[in-house]
Amino acid sequence: MDSVFFLKLGLGFIAGSVAVTLTTVVAEKFGSKIGGLIGGIPSTSVVALLFIGIVQSPEFVVQATDVIPLVMGYNCLFLVVFVFLSRYGFPAGLGGAFAMWIVFSLAVIVLDFRHFGIGLAIFLIFFVGSYLILEKGFSLPSISGIKIRFTPFQIAARALFSGLVIGGVIFLSKVSGPLIGGLFAVFPAIFTSTIVITSLSRGVAFTRSLIKPLMVSAMINVMAYVIAVRLFYPVWGLVLGTMAALAVSGVSVFTTYSFITKKMP
Repeated sequence: MDSVFFLKLGLGFIAGSVAVTLTTVVAEKFGSKIGGLIGGIPSTSVVALLFIGIVQSPEFVVQATDVIPLVMGYNCLFLVVFVFLSRYGFPAGLGGAFAMWIVFSLAVIVLDFRHFGIGLAIFLIFFVGSYLILEKGFSLPSISGIKIRFTPFQIAARALFSGLVIGGVIFLSKVSGPLIGGLFAVFPAIFTSTIVITSLSRGVAFTRSLIKPLMVSAMINVMAYVIAVRLFYPVWGLVLGTMAALAVSGVSVFTTYSFITKKMP
């Protein structure tokens, strides 16, 4: 494996560790709304797509994003299934969510799905439907943060666990083409790490309260970044294209912050 891949792996490990550790710590200290918002910032997608472009080309990145909207729709269902089944225990919730994601993703591979526009339309249906299900079908009130002091060991353990999960996803994407690479670029690794850590630390009820703001933030901010990448990479290249996409994502983060803090109970 080349040095660029190991650089990608290392940066992915760091980005994932920082994102999940920050999400879980902020959620527990400042409440589920702010934690969910931070968890939805597209940190790992930035790393994954940037390094696909470095190793391959900006055009290859655009190909890899063809499948992302559809899989992001699956990620909405991943969270809904977790909320539904976690009433029967944490293992049932996470196991059922994983089973659903794997089966649906295998269908993408078997059908060799590569249409961004159709995927985006399906994503919007899944996103709006999942939000309405969580909003109307479940009682998921926000939970305030608590005064808590984290030990260096707790922080390190969270960073190591989340980094290993995300590093594993990056490794799997190494041996795949643009279709499967796109799948793994939006694999719910951040969701999984966050769900595991917060459930062990604060319990499943707290994790369930985190799901709705996490979903809203992740779906809007990641999709804003992906659409910007498709627009800017072919025209401006990797460096300027990434900077422009990050600027677009910054606007979307501010917008979701306003919605989550003002509109969610």
